[in-house]
Amino acid sequence: MENKKHIIGYNTYIIVWLSLLALTTITVSVAGIHLGDYTLMIAMFIAAIKSALVINIFMHIKFDEPIFKVFLALSGLTLLIIFVLTFFDFIYR
Repeated sequence: MENKKHIIGYNTYIIVWLSLLALTTITVSVAGIHLGDYTLMIAMFIAAIKSALVINIFMHIKFDEPIFKVFLALSGLTLLIIFVLTFFDFIYR
């Protein structure tokens, strides 16, 4: 195995940090606006974008081996299944 180092510049970290701050501000703003059933979907979509930024840039998954990406996808799928089962239980009570 080859030991590769990927150096990410400070500019990238600052841009991602500012993006996370902006997306958090948008999420808080959307929560204050009455959009009906779309409010939760928009907030979850923004949260998915923020988590993708954190996972890929700050956790360096973008540059890791593919097996780590497979385990990350598998854990995300497991979490999604748990959420779906929980929502079905909540809806049909």
